[in-house]
Amino acid sequence: MNISLFSEYINKGYSCNGENIVLGGGILNGEATPNTLIKIPLKTLNRHGLIAGATGTGKTKTIQVLSEQLSLNGIPVLMMDIKGDFSGIAALGEEKSFITERHAKIGVSYQTKSFPVELLSLSEQNGVRLRATVSEFGPVLFSRILDLNETQSGVVSVIFKYCDDRKIPLLDLKDFKKVLRYATEEGKKEFEAEYGRISTASTGSILRKTIELEQQGADLFFGELSFNIEDLLRTNENGNGFVNIVRLTDIQDRPKLFSTFMLCLLAEVYQKMPEVGDVEKPELVIFIDEAHLIFNEASKTLLNQIETIVKLIRSKGIGVYFITQNPTDVPSGVLAQLGLKIQHALRAFTANDRKAIKMTAENYPLSDFYKTEDVITQLGIGEAFVTALNEKGIPTPLVACMMRAPMSRMDILSDDEIKSINSNSKLVQKYNQVVDSESAYEMLTKKIDTAVQEAQKKTETSIPAPRKSTRPEPSTAETIGKSVTKVVTSASFIRGVMGILLKIFRK
Repeated sequence: MNISLFSEYINKGYSCNGENIVLGGGILNGEATPNTLIKIPLKTLNRHGLIAGATGTGKTKTIQVLSEQLSLNGIPVLMMDIKGDFSGIAALGEEKSFITERHAKIGVSYQTKSFPVELLSLSEQNGVRLRATVSEFGPVLFSRILDLNETQSGVVSVIFKYCDDRKIPLLDLKDFKKVLRYATEEGKKEFEAEYGRISTASTGSILRKTIELEQQGADLFFGELSFNIEDLLRTNENGNGFVNIVRLTDIQDRPKLFSTFMLCLLAEVYQKMPEVGDVEKPELVIFIDEAHLIFNEASKTLLNQIETIVKLIRSKGIGVYFITQNPTDVPSGVLAQLGLKIQHALRAFTANDRKAIKMTAENYPLSDFYKTEDVITQLGIGEAFVTALNEKGIPTPLVACMMRAPMSRMDILSDDEIKSINSNSKLVQKYNQVVDSESAYEMLTKKIDTAVQEAQKKTETSIPAPRKSTRPEPSTAETIGKSVTKVVTSASFIRGVMGILLKIFRK
């Protein structure tokens, strides 16, 4: 194929007048094409995206490159690090010969650099503790997380209403369970008088689902101090955006907690961030690694909620990027919202693999330069098909791209380096303090104890003391005489004596 024609076509499709980031250079016939740069406009990065490909094809390094370029442009990043292999972005990279050669082919200069990082945690791992209160979720979102039916959701709404009316804080799952039990036990009459009867069958089902969520570690997530979304939007003294890494290596087997956190985060960002419309660059970009963990375990209601938020959150200046092995892991309703697609190699080991590759190829624009279905299995490590949106929102041509290398370390941080980041973090000092405010559990426990004490006092005052007899106490002789008389006149005694007499007379 004509290289100059290809280069002209790609350069025209990826030309930018405004600020942009460079992903790498175009590839034709398996070779990098000089002076054919793949540029992505900053103003389109809030249109969301997908990064897909088989294990070991370079997805993590692609995310690292994107995060670095965003940070350099003053755009903060939130990265969900499931595998724990992303932390090296905080350390200076190392220039090696294969990196220098790659960049020479692309036509992009290379330098090493480290980036400002915050390490966050949903569990007991070291880092900034991420928490949210039950009240902040609200009854609708909390019901959807628990996958409740309409009747059960109504009960949750009543629980929230009761707490709101009486200014009882719902902070953690312990609080919610306490109010749930109170509604059908000690506080049954109080609830029925104001909100109607609540079925014990409904509260029992809700309680079981709450315990299921709790067992996946949600008791660590629900509580105080709630994380402020604005703390994700920081830049350092050089104007570089912070890369906020949520360390999730210990919750891979707890997808319910992961999907709960993600939905809470997206909902919180959407609610609290102002409407900005189309901006020159996004306010925040979120990368969700191993995205299938959200979609595989989520209920239909939860999926609809995620799809709705993804559609609407763009107007807040937020870009959401899903990382997974195969695009088919992402529901079609969400996939349709993704403007930037970076597709690394897929492997065709089975018939099902070949079907999946064919379906994947059909999701990309047609090209005169590639037979997509074939090339997608031949891409090397650090190479990917790319299609994006240009500054006018029009899809760009499909191009095989040789990705630039990360400037930071392409490996993880050591334990000492992690401790150093956390010890110097202002957010760790802010959020890792233990806060145990008086909330629903304590307030209702106190209310129940007070009611029990008052009931005991009433019982004690309502029972009259026994009256003392004015008759003199009987003497010992009188007592013994009465006892003997009682025995002699008893029916048992008489029957026994008569039996003995009959035996004597018969003899």
